[in-house]
Amino acid sequence: MITGGQRSGKSRYGEQLAEQLSEHPIYMATARIWDEEFERRVQRHQERRGDRWTTIEEEKWLSQHDVTGKVVLVDCLTLWCTNFFFDGQGDGQEYDVDALLRMMEDEFERFTRQDATFIFVTNEVGCGGVSENALQRRFTDLQGWLNQYVASRADEVILMVSGIAVKVKGR
Repeated sequence: MITGGQRSGKSRYGEQLAEQLSEHPIYMATARIWDEEFERRVQRHQERRGDRWTTIEEEKWLSQHDVTGKVVLVDCLTLWCTNFFFDGQGDGQEYDVDALLRMMEDEFERFTRQDATFIFVTNEVGCGGVSENALQRRFTDLQGWLNQYVASRADEVILMVSGIAVKVKGR
């Protein structure tokens, strides 16, 4: 698992690691394109990766893809979490963070049961303080608990700080 703040170098580090481990890694993109600026950002990522990568676009159900024997970079858990979070709101209902976390944990377990090498990129969204917005606080809680869950199962955890990888857990 590779974590850190926005623009800390997480994706690039994950891509370099995947390329060290495989000639043809898989890039599992979890993002939804919600505006033109974000679409340009995605295009820059695609151009940087080049033809050596296989890209799978999957917003939520990662386990429906057979990646057995492959090196898979999932970029990123924060956007994956966002998709569950915003899809999880019912008609004026509160976001049920506990139910969403259980759903994501179950999907994570189904996905990682495959015999593959997984690299997960995520964000430390709670490092900036406590938001005044209740919805944002619920999302930050959900993301933080998901990160803790994934980190507890990861062999290694890397914290990216200003483009520098700091090993938090692992060999």
